[in-house]
Amino acid sequence: MFKGLANIASLVKQAQQMGSKLQGVNEELKAQRASGSAGGGLVEVEVNGLGEVLRVRIDPKLVEQQDREMIEDLIPAATNQAIAKSRQLHADAVKSMTSGMDIPGLGEALEGLQPGAGDMK
Repeated sequence: MFKGLANIASLVKQAQQMGSKLQGVNEELKAQRASGSAGGGLVEVEVNGLGEVLRVRIDPKLVEQQDREMIEDLIPAATNQAIAKSRQLHADAVKSMTSGMDIPGLGEALEGLQPGAGDMK
C-alpha cells in the first residue's frame, strides 16, 4: 500500500516539474522559426514553434498577374507546410523536456504529437 503512495507522490512531483519546464519550453518555441513555401517559392509563410503565423510573403510577380485563385491555393499549402515543421519543433521540445521521466503512457502520448499523427485526410 505504501509503495503505491510513493509512486503517486513521485508522479505528482514529476507533473509539477513538467509544468515548470513547459513554461520554459513555450518561451523557447515562441522564439524558434519554421517556414513553408509553395509554388516554387512564390508564397512563403513563417511561423514560430507554437504554430503562430508571423509572416506571409507573396512574390510581387504573382500579385501583378492578379491570379487570385493561385494565391488562394498557395497560401494554405505554404502555411500547412510551415505548421507541420512547427509541430515537429514542438514534438522534439516536449520529448526533450520529458526525457528521463517515467510516466505511464507518456511515450504513446508523445507519438501523437508527431506531424501527421491523428490528422484526418
